[in-house]
Amino acid sequence: MIQKIKEFFREVGFELKKVVFPSREELIGSTWVVIIAVIIVAIFLGIVDVGLAKIVERLLR
Repeated sequence: MIQKIKEFFREVGFELKKVVFPSREELIGSTWVVIIAVIIVAIFLGIVDVGLAKIVERLLR
């Protein structure tokens, strides 16, 4: 069992050497894309929510 755990961590270390981490500029650019996308989706869902709430309100009157 201990041997399998050692082998697992050895393989994890080997695979980790293959990982290419993004540069600082790439990371900042990707973060801005995510922030802008979240804001756009939040605005869209807010508009849809208000619209549907008004429709339901009129149907219940």
